[in-house]
Amino acid sequence: MSESLAQYQQDLRRFSDELIRIQTPIKILDAIKWPREMEERFLSGKGTALPAIKQDFYQNIALPFDPIKTQAELTSLKQDIHRRLGKRDKLGKILVANVDQYRLVVDMLGHRGTPTFGKFSQELYGSANHKLHGDRHTLRQLGDKLSYIFSLPAARHMNKHHPKIITAPEAVHVLSQRLEKYFHSDDMRVRLSDGIVSDAAVGGDTVKLNSKAMFSESDLNVYEVHEGWVHVGTTLNGRAQPHATWLSVGSPRVAATQEGLAVLLEMLTLSSNPGRARRISDRVAAVDMAENGADFIDVFNYFRGLNLSAKDSYRVTQRVFRGGMVEGGSFFTKDISYVRGYVENINFIRSAITSGLPELIPMLFLGKLAIEDIPVLYQACQEEIITPPKYLPPMFDNFSGLYAWFGFASGLAGIDLKGVQRHFTRLFKDVPNVAPVFELLDDTEFDNNSD
Repeated sequence: MSESLAQYQQDLRRFSDELIRIQTPIKILDAIKWPREMEERFLSGKGTALPAIKQDFYQNIALPFDPIKTQAELTSLKQDIHRRLGKRDKLGKILVANVDQYRLVVDMLGHRGTPTFGKFSQELYGSANHKLHGDRHTLRQLGDKLSYIFSLPAARHMNKHHPKIITAPEAVHVLSQRLEKYFHSDDMRVRLSDGIVSDAAVGGDTVKLNSKAMFSESDLNVYEVHEGWVHVGTTLNGRAQPHATWLSVGSPRVAATQEGLAVLLEMLTLSSNPGRARRISDRVAAVDMAENGADFIDVFNYFRGLNLSAKDSYRVTQRVFRGGMVEGGSFFTKDISYVRGYVENINFIRSAITSGLPELIPMLFLGKLAIEDIPVLYQACQEEIITPPKYLPPMFDNFSGLYAWFGFASGLAGIDLKGVQRHFTRLFKDVPNVAPVFELLDDTEFDNNSD
């Protein structure tokens, strides 16, 4: 190894570790989360009064870092990277892009409960009005189409087959056993938590399950691949890097790739279900409505009008208004990342295959990254500055099956789906729109064995 390469690697590691140190106390979701009792209060009032969340609510949530000092440290780090690596260094550019993101995050969190918060959120995560790369449709249009598919009668029937009968302690035990087998040479934890509003969350190498929630088998299947294989997996893969340790932490610029990859794994492993898929799709509509001035009750009532339960309607709405203004005018747009990232990951895989570069596909699991970083990171991997991913799901470790699957998908992409749909609509016209046969059989068996 040349002396210059060794020095470059040392500099990369030093800057990476410094970025990790500076960003560690910056916890976006902790800084904007609402108390659990807010849901009970809103629903007990029949959803007629706005949640009691004002700007002073956020001011009372102290940030665990000094914004002025943190901004100065980030600015100094950016200058040091430019000075040492040069402004044209490709890995240095990725590092600087993440530094700039955290600078925006600090500004966004300093404006919680104000219109400016929403503007920073759009700059960091994007907008529901944005279009996918190379496509003419907006994310809202795509989200509406998916929500329609996952709210059809057949989808609603299927959701009844996922009862939440597993207690939180039982869920922790089952999920721990599964993930310990997957992460064979690293310590990771699954534990109960009283401090999360959602049913599940990830912090570094830890999966947290809500101690007050009940879970279905489908939930555990989703958490295994979504929270485990993807979120924890990319964290540990990033930590395993000898020099590019910044890949173990994620700024908002990686949110779409991360969340989209997690949703994609749900689909590839058949772990998801129509109810889960609809909740993810509905989030795009919620963001779009908030961006267009709707208040909390407007969005809540919109989903109630689509036959979503009061609890699910509250939760999809709450996710979009946390950090913003419940009366409208400010919002949190991260929730478009799931649908946007899902499509972008699929498009990336298909494009890598049709371009003759399938070896790029496993790089999605290298760490917390944006898809546009992958060519640079792959080249650095070839130069042994970066090491390959330590943990890969089976279908990405041996991706011949993915190649075949997405190769077929790419080859069929030119088919006129509208014409196909017309053909099958005629074929299906006399089929009654009732509960699926398998559900009728299940109900009959249940009735025959019940008291």
